[in-house]
Amino acid sequence: MDKTALRDAATVILVRDPSGAPSVLMGQRGETAAFMPNRFVFPGGAMDAGDRDVPLGSDLDPGCVDRMEDQSPPGLGRALAATAIRELWEETGLRLAVPGVWPGEPPEDWHEFAAPGCLPAASALSFVFRAITPKGRPRRFDARFFVADADALLGDLDDFSRASDELSHLQWIPLQKVRDFHLPFVTEVVLAEVTAALPSLDPPETVPFFDNGAEESLFRRLGGVGPMQAIGAKG
Repeated sequence: MDKTALRDAATVILVRDPSGAPSVLMGQRGETAAFMPNRFVFPGGAMDAGDRDVPLGSDLDPGCVDRMEDQSPPGLGRALAATAIRELWEETGLRLAVPGVWPGEPPEDWHEFAAPGCLPAASALSFVFRAITPKGRPRRFDARFFVADADALLGDLDDFSRASDELSHLQWIPLQKVRDFHLPFVTEVVLAEVTAALPSLDPPETVPFFDNGAEESLFRRLGGVGPMQAIGAKG
């Protein structure tokens, strides 16, 4: 597989206590990671083919679906919602779920997630940002960012015992302190968008899109007008 090929991906920004003293869940990538080494990031990763077939216990907001399919293939929104929930589970051990019975045998990636009688809860997700990694990077993603209230999680919000080792130093970081950490540029931009909307975590009417897919980097809005302005190719 060409590791420099553009891959669809999803990221979850979990916000705890959005109306009071909000904090977000982040972890640190390893120093040998090919993509964003040593940076503090939100849980997320590339879409797997099987994510398209994952049953959802609740559906993604129709407005989010419409904006996700603006300049994207139909049907991608549902699959990326499943990607976001799977990556959150794998990297943190936290379930964004509702009680429900899985139809048939869950895929291997979802066995433990489904074990207590859980189905992924896409309705908890609001699509808030899209960014394509600039050309020339060792990994390139067409990433969709979702925000969700931590209250939608099932179980203990501080129990990371089931997390993989992909992210270290998992923690809830107060928003007023998060920029003291080593963040990617795009993460700082997304955080600014989320912070400006608080205490609301509802889906926005239009979604910012850093489009680095063509020769010229553009800042667009999905669900609104076309290109807004050219941007520098930052990471």
